[in-house]
Amino acid sequence: MEKKLYAGNLSYSTTEDDLRKLFSQYGDVESVKLITDRETGRPKGFGFVAMSSEEGAQKAVAELNGSSFMERTITVAEAQPEKPRESRGFGGNRGGFGGDRGGRPGGGGFDRGGRGGRGPSGRGGR
Repeated sequence: MEKKLYAGNLSYSTTEDDLRKLFSQYGDVESVKLITDRETGRPKGFGFVAMSSEEGAQKAVAELNGSSFMERTITVAEAQPEKPRESRGFGGNRGGFGGDRGGRPGGGGFDRGGRGGRGPSGRGGR
């Protein structure tokens, strides 16, 4: 059964091949995934390595955690299970327009000069 490891504090110039070579010293590497920024495509400085055996994964954590790799002290640990994330589709429950945000009484919108708005005296339009 494969064992997934977290690798953090990586140099931004680290490639997936670099990580594969580093971890393969401790056992068979099933997969490597460097995390990149969705908008810019730049590396975020961490990734995940799936090892084919528990023994290889434990050996990699013991040897690599706190070690120097590409002039950085890296963190290697067992990866936490992925938590389900809420949908991030357009709109959703994250706010948007509308709602009373405080401020002036009566909803706080802009006065566009129509009926019932505040006139120069501040007493409404009458």
